[in-house]
Amino acid sequence: MPKFKPHTGTGKRVKVTGKGKLRTEQAGKRHLLEGKSSHVTRRMTGTTAVAKADIPRVKKLLGR
Repeated sequence: MPKFKPHTGTGKRVKVTGKGKLRTEQAGKRHLLEGKSSHVTRRMTGTTAVAKADIPRVKKLLGR
């Protein structure tokens, strides 16, 4: 029986909090920033919770 290997790319992108919630960086802050207002780019700083529909899939990729 093969061993389960967690997805290393997901592990680098998603952080699990102490209570088990999943946090990830806000999307849309990598490129094309000149066209976005400073209000929008400021709002995209920090982390956000993973969408409720994606939690089972992300947990499976992390091996949890």
